[in-house]
Amino acid sequence: MAKILVIDDESSIRRTLKDVLEYEKHEVELAEDGFEGLEKAENGEFDIILCDIKMPKMDGIEVLEKLQGKVPDSTVVMISGHGTIDSAVECIKKGAYDFISKPLDLNRLMVTIRNAKDKTRLVTETKVLKRKVAKKYQMIGNSENITKIKKMIERVAPTDARVFITGESGTGKELVARNLHELSNRANKPFIEVNCAAIPSELIESELFGHEKGSFTSAVKQKKGNFEIANEGTLFLDEIGDMSLAAQAKVLRALQENKITRVGGEKEIDVNVRVVAASNKDIKKEIENNNFREDLYHRLSVILIHVPSLNERKEDIPQLAKHFLNEICEEHGMTIKEINKNALKELQNIKWTGNIRELKNVVERLVILCDKVITADDVIKYAQPLKS
Repeated sequence: MAKILVIDDESSIRRTLKDVLEYEKHEVELAEDGFEGLEKAENGEFDIILCDIKMPKMDGIEVLEKLQGKVPDSTVVMISGHGTIDSAVECIKKGAYDFISKPLDLNRLMVTIRNAKDKTRLVTETKVLKRKVAKKYQMIGNSENITKIKKMIERVAPTDARVFITGESGTGKELVARNLHELSNRANKPFIEVNCAAIPSELIESELFGHEKGSFTSAVKQKKGNFEIANEGTLFLDEIGDMSLAAQAKVLRALQENKITRVGGEKEIDVNVRVVAASNKDIKKEIENNNFREDLYHRLSVILIHVPSLNERKEDIPQLAKHFLNEICEEHGMTIKEINKNALKELQNIKWTGNIRELKNVVERLVILCDKVITADDVIKYAQPLKS
């Protein structure tokens, strides 16, 4: 069942559509002109809006344009007794889901409504998923160090400046990169992450720049690289300190010229990518040891963001622990457990070598092994790996 708004100045059309749609178990509201239709659309949540084009006071095209501004996710199907290809194309360009000519073919109408309902459901599901993703990648904590990073992200994200993120393993460098993307003008474009440490040196160039069919033994078909896939979006090069010098040289060229060439290819391909890089290594030492190109470092480090270790922001541990506790209980389908103040203090006394990643693992262990209320004794007993 869908909730449908019908906007049409002809009472006979309104009544017919109401009768047909209600027979099909849909919920229907009616509006006799564009002004009434807009008011109802703004004040109610409709799965589908059927809107006539030729109406007095305000025509359907104007209604459609205003709906795009006021209710941008609305699924609008335009109907008209003066249907032409040009008017249909204009409606679709302005954001309509579909265009149906009068006299209405009821079979065509029902198919369109079914498909439009599916589209509305997908939009809703996408919103829910985006909220879940945003929640997953939110930066937890109010310490001075984290507050400074959040302010830096807000300032830098809207620009296209390249950012180099440093910090120990497990501190949340990916969260910084994700937030830079989500707050940027590229937020609706791809965010592509490449873990440079996890890809063999002989494959990193193919992964980044793609390859042509037959360029090497296992290249059985053409493949786009991550620079192409991330076009107009953000490319996050994690653990870039582990990238081979040969690959570094190609990345440098791509950043200088905004062009890449696939492995085994000759054609230059234009790319428009914001590159964010991260490393847990001391890059300046890597430069001194001739393991990292200094010119690439200067290209990447327009903005430098250092993510502190968990030991440098222990005041955030209670908030982080509670966040992970709720998240983990939800994931496991368990009743939300509590963690008392003494247990939180005990967590703050631990020296965290694995940073936030280690803290999350410990909280998960406590959730699984402890009773409803997690105590300081539980933390002492279970915070370290269990001995056999």
